[in-house]
Amino acid sequence: MNDTILLAHGSGGKLSHDLVERKFLPLLANPLLDKLDDSAIFEANGRLAFTTDSYVVNPIFFPGGDIGRLAVCGTVNDLSMNGAKPLYLSLSVIIEEGLLIADLERIVRSIKAAADEAQVNIITGDTKIVNQGQADKLFITTSGIGIIPAGIDISGANAKAGDRVILSGTIGDHGIAIMSQREGLRFETFLESDCAPLNKLVAQIVEACPNTHCLRDPTRGGLATTLNEFAKQSNVGIVVEEDKIPVKKEVKAACELLGFDPIYVANEGKLVAIVESGDTNKVLAQMKKNCYGRDAAIIGEVTNDHTGRVIMKTKLGPSRIIDMLSGELLPRIC
Repeated sequence: MNDTILLAHGSGGKLSHDLVERKFLPLLANPLLDKLDDSAIFEANGRLAFTTDSYVVNPIFFPGGDIGRLAVCGTVNDLSMNGAKPLYLSLSVIIEEGLLIADLERIVRSIKAAADEAQVNIITGDTKIVNQGQADKLFITTSGIGIIPAGIDISGANAKAGDRVILSGTIGDHGIAIMSQREGLRFETFLESDCAPLNKLVAQIVEACPNTHCLRDPTRGGLATTLNEFAKQSNVGIVVEEDKIPVKKEVKAACELLGFDPIYVANEGKLVAIVESGDTNKVLAQMKKNCYGRDAAIIGEVTNDHTGRVIMKTKLGPSRIIDMLSGELLPRIC
């Protein structure tokens, strides 16, 4: 096989089959995928959650991950935010002619590692090749299916006055890691993306509090956009305290340099939970037991005042309105 991807790898012929059989199947093999039929057939009982997403991150390799890990984690997390247990993923890749085979192998290994960590199987997929210059190395689309346990009803429309807002950890890590890689920014300590599958963290939250009201991962648009989505969907107000929001010093420094506000910077391994006040401490305790929730913090509460809006109490005392992100802060961060 050549060292780089050729247009012929997308022909549907021998080179196409060789690419799938040599570079994808050995790592991603499982009984449902191995049949190589046009669709995968499986059995499931109960309510199902289904999601799909595409990934065009630039660069495709970045501190803390790559486009393959990002694709798996992003889809697993989208399922998890409704309380679903992720089961199966599809994987569709669009590869630019000239991509190094070694880079493709590295990404497939990363996909496999992320899927193993999340305990999901990739059971169907597709591969297409485009001319050099008509894509940017590699684009990935993943879809996922999961089962929602009986009695679980988690939605952005479920927040109620008196609820508490919990954030699972530091914000802005992913977006700034991507930007630092692009722009060659350097920090005294190593900064990497927080890209991670959160399904096990969600399972712990739901176990501690089956009545969890809202869950969401603050990806594009950051924490500010997610809180505004909750406020509008639930027709409530949300008040957060600036000094309660965890932000790494490297992220703060980069945001000051670039003129960004960390609350608008993307994350790929954090979640926001809204729970009843009486459940707050037990949920927080459970989150801190998980490696992806050890920096979890209570950052605010839900109120009946200023419905549909998010208010931040600043470190200096005055409050300010936090709106949704307008425009594109960091393009191609996922």
